[in-house]
Amino acid sequence: MYRTHTCGELRLSDKGKKVCLAGWVQKSRKLGGMTFIDLRDRYGITQLVVRADAAPELASVAEKLGREFVIQARGEVLERESKNPKLPTGDIEIQLESINILNRSVTPPFTIEENSDGGEEIRARYRYLDLRRPPLQRALALRHRLAQEVRNYLDAQGFMEIETPYLIKSTPEGARDFVVPSRMNPGQFYALPQSPQTFKQLLMVAGYDRYFQIVRCFRDEDLRADRQPEFTQIDCEMSFVEQEDVLNTFEGMMRQMFHNALGVDIANPIPRMDWYTAMDRYGSDKPDIRFGMEIHDITSLVKGCGFSVFDSSEYIGAIAVEGCGEYTRKQLDELTDWVKRPQVGAKGLVYIKIAHDGSIKSSVDKFYTAEQLQELVKTCEAKAGDLVLVLCGAKRKTQTQLGVLRIEMGNRLGLRDPKVFAPLWIVDFPLLEWSEEDQRFYAMHHPFTAPKPEHEALFYSDRKEDLEKVCANAYDFVLNGTELGGGSIRIHDAAMQSRMFDVLGISKEDAEYKFGFIINAFKFGAPPHGGLAFGFDRVCALFGGQETIRDYIAFPKNNQGRDVMIDSPSLIDQVQMDELCLKSTAGDKK
Repeated sequence: MYRTHTCGELRLSDKGKKVCLAGWVQKSRKLGGMTFIDLRDRYGITQLVVRADAAPELASVAEKLGREFVIQARGEVLERESKNPKLPTGDIEIQLESINILNRSVTPPFTIEENSDGGEEIRARYRYLDLRRPPLQRALALRHRLAQEVRNYLDAQGFMEIETPYLIKSTPEGARDFVVPSRMNPGQFYALPQSPQTFKQLLMVAGYDRYFQIVRCFRDEDLRADRQPEFTQIDCEMSFVEQEDVLNTFEGMMRQMFHNALGVDIANPIPRMDWYTAMDRYGSDKPDIRFGMEIHDITSLVKGCGFSVFDSSEYIGAIAVEGCGEYTRKQLDELTDWVKRPQVGAKGLVYIKIAHDGSIKSSVDKFYTAEQLQELVKTCEAKAGDLVLVLCGAKRKTQTQLGVLRIEMGNRLGLRDPKVFAPLWIVDFPLLEWSEEDQRFYAMHHPFTAPKPEHEALFYSDRKEDLEKVCANAYDFVLNGTELGGGSIRIHDAAMQSRMFDVLGISKEDAEYKFGFIINAFKFGAPPHGGLAFGFDRVCALFGGQETIRDYIAFPKNNQGRDVMIDSPSLIDQVQMDELCLKSTAGDKK
């Protein structure tokens, strides 16, 4: 056999054993006539030693070892004289009797260490080397454990894991589809699924009342730290359920995952907040509730007092930032420039500083009396030593800007501890979003989401004002300011589904072409059903205390959607193009 033990397994209790290890040479060094070798595999590192009085042929082989050589080493477990408390194997070493070089390595382009000296681009190009590093090994091990917890929990709850197709019909309604040309059907295309939404609903019609899969999904959209063109969902659906059944089921799953994978017990029950409250208090439908700094509506206090910027605004909101009352003019100017960035989009920033002696200084002093400013400070629940920051404009846009500013100040003040977990359900979303540009409604979630039962009368109204009031029977699971999952109770009635298509401006012909299979299925006794999907990559990253999902995906894409390791996407040859009846209009760019 190549090895009797792994490189992270041996302890002082194994002293005197004859063992055989195999792995990669982390580093080799000579000290006082002896050679020390750190041997690494994914389980850990064990120190090997070649004594000064070792056989010449053994010493000769040891001297030839380079970083990342693959070797097999035999020897005896000894107690180390100079122990290393940072390593689980730090109490022992292996006195070598033989070394067998299994494969040599060229010098790697960066160090395979906890903290590498390689930049992001070079590590992405040599991803298979980066994956040898302990941080990525821990990340993928956590991903594995979480996947097992999901499967164990859902299996115990009676769910069946059922696979759905990857080559499906394109139904562009939301993000762009990735499309795949069909050789056997020239001029026609498959799409890669953005989610298994329609298939899991068809499984409910088919009588499989509890379905799940940990499934790959695809969306052709701009990328960021927590988004990839291909990603993984924990996709679930249940029949004969109401919202409460779904929330309770998946609260249980998240509690089990936290407890078994991290040893953390989260809130029970998990708190809930409606969408409108989340926007009013936090400026976000995925609020981070680990800290306060809530938004306060001060419109009635400051409007109509002669300050034209406020007087012409629909809404004026403020947050109180604890302990920042001593911000300098330079710091406030920097913060003003920050909120003017396109990513935030504010036109300016008003501030009110409360000194430690309680005195108030504001950038709008000349428009307001001391008493008015005191009332404003009181409304914002600010105290001595705090800083009040004010934005204004259209209500929802300004609340969103304040929400972004709140998160930024939370980051600057160290209020967003990744080891603290604050889960939250967001419920009662608007069912529809009106687009002024397109002069039509869009589904806030997707066109199969049911309205709240108490809002069905409004849903059938022809008045735009009534439709804007309809709440969806939908819910999102939020953790630390990140949406980890979302779902809804689905429409299961053919007439209601037809009404939804009408509201969204989807003609009967288009609805039949895009969704005819599910419309027809609903005619055959579709049960009441609902479900949700968790973004598994995001779950792994947040459980691991990170904001980016890339380290929790074995082979991710970069911000341009490229895999620089295999140089993909790439051109295909003319023979393939001809077989697929394709012609490129992009020229000969390489």
